[in-house]
Amino acid sequence: MKPWIKIERIPSPLASAYIKATQFAVDSYYRPVAGEVVAAIDRGWILDLGTGPGHLPVEIARRAPDLRIIGVDLSRRMIAAARANAAKAGVGRQVRFVVGDSGRLRFGDARFDMVVSTGMLHSLKDPVGVFREIYRVLKKGGQAWVFDPTNLGHPQLRQQWQASLEAQERFFLWLFTALKIHRPARPLPPDRVRAIIDATDFRHYDMDVRRNEIRIKMRK
Repeated sequence: MKPWIKIERIPSPLASAYIKATQFAVDSYYRPVAGEVVAAIDRGWILDLGTGPGHLPVEIARRAPDLRIIGVDLSRRMIAAARANAAKAGVGRQVRFVVGDSGRLRFGDARFDMVVSTGMLHSLKDPVGVFREIYRVLKKGGQAWVFDPTNLGHPQLRQQWQASLEAQERFFLWLFTALKIHRPARPLPPDRVRAIIDATDFRHYDMDVRRNEIRIKMRK
């Protein structure tokens, strides 16, 4: 049996379908998470890893004018979409989006007050390396929230997303799945997540395991 190929960057042919999927999750997911973030921190610098089209930074910026957010993603198409979303929302001065590798961040030590990530953990080839980088760029006492939802959650939203796809987008989803390049997201087992954290310098963390998501909150 051919093994699945793990990819960290959203392939260009799948980018438009992915962007549509995240748009359907703005109300149900990104806005509530942004509210939780702003309740924990209302000023300073936040780093968002695997930012995709930038919905989380945009929603955070809308709620907290004293926060500055930098979003990082491997995909140039995602970064272009994120910049467009920030400009449309009128928060371009608060947020910045850059192409980059979460495992090799181009930021100095203790740079950020908080690091967040949503929907990236399950796709990482070297999660330990990424978590070590998160620890490095986080200020002492800062928090790192790694949330890993694996689908839209609501069947109705998934149906609406599928109905919005054009023929070419459906074809590429089918093709990449058939070639075992694109695989439906699956959450990491809790024991695997604990092993990842234990291989880093993080010593204080909480883990919330849900049906379609695992949420990790760590403190430096």
